[in-house]
Amino acid sequence: MSASQGIIDLRSDTVTKPTPAMRRAMAEAEVGDDVLGDDPTVKRLEALAAEMLGKEAALFVPSGTMGNLVSVLTHCGRGHEMILGADAHIFIYEQGGSAALGGVHPRPVPNQPDGSLDLAQVEAAIRPDNEHFPITRLVALENTHNRCGGRVQSVAYMDAAGELARRHGLRLHVDGARIWNAAVALGVSPARLLQAADSVSACLSKGLAAPVGSVVAGSAEFIRQARRNRKVVGGGMRQAGVIAAAGIMALTEMVERLAEDHANAQRLAQGLAELPGIAIDPATVETNLVIFSLEREDMTPQELADGLAERGVWLFPIGGKRLRAVTHYHITPEDIDRALLAFQEVLQA
Repeated sequence: MSASQGIIDLRSDTVTKPTPAMRRAMAEAEVGDDVLGDDPTVKRLEALAAEMLGKEAALFVPSGTMGNLVSVLTHCGRGHEMILGADAHIFIYEQGGSAALGGVHPRPVPNQPDGSLDLAQVEAAIRPDNEHFPITRLVALENTHNRCGGRVQSVAYMDAAGELARRHGLRLHVDGARIWNAAVALGVSPARLLQAADSVSACLSKGLAAPVGSVVAGSAEFIRQARRNRKVVGGGMRQAGVIAAAGIMALTEMVERLAEDHANAQRLAQGLAELPGIAIDPATVETNLVIFSLEREDMTPQELADGLAERGVWLFPIGGKRLRAVTHYHITPEDIDRALLAFQEVLQA
């Protein structure tokens, strides 16, 4: 589907709309009461997700934020500490839910430019056994990394992080909102990429185009406890098979095509790199997020975004000189070319 005759919406891959196949599946979904454990479509989605993510079990949740929150609450008790990146989505964009609702103390360490955490810094942040300190329980990673431009964390890095966590008796959670993009970019299965992780929250409603929902995956016992925590934060759903049906279609039809989004993002990055006043290294664009800087004194990022909006191209400034564009199911190569023409017009105006 092309946006070429209308708005080119590069604000986020959350703007994707369900495919016709998803809509049919939703209309025809067999449903039950999921809180009572008898919605067959939810059960199918959870089994499929667990298999794809390489875990014993999975849990359907309304959002990625809830998926991360439920996971942290399951791994940690009040007064426990979680080590995570200073630019992590959990730390920046989820309203401090793990602290507000679970009393879990965040211990941020700097993200590297590629989104990773320096594992030596992670190890140094682990608390010794001392009554003055909170107890370290969890390390949380993000793959792909949102604020670092959709950068991918490699299999070797994920394995090393898992080995570090195990050596210190900690758990490893992965905010895998875009784990599908990471797996496609690396050419590996999500299960292999997450082999060392104890849990993952994976989104269905970003690049995979489902209208709502994420899945949390981990051991059977972890998911049993996570289901209780989903309930206490208000995430119990009834005839949820209606939306789970779209999630099944997302996992069976939409994962491999993410490579098209990555190619379009690279096309955009290459074009932006040729424009005066735009700073971007296309080599850092590994998936579907394109973050670039406006290096002009006579124009602000908001003014650039406003000028693009007047020409039918939507994207966001994200602080400082930086802006972000995100490719997705509704964006074609022709849309990227049209967007680049709009950039040229605004920058030359």
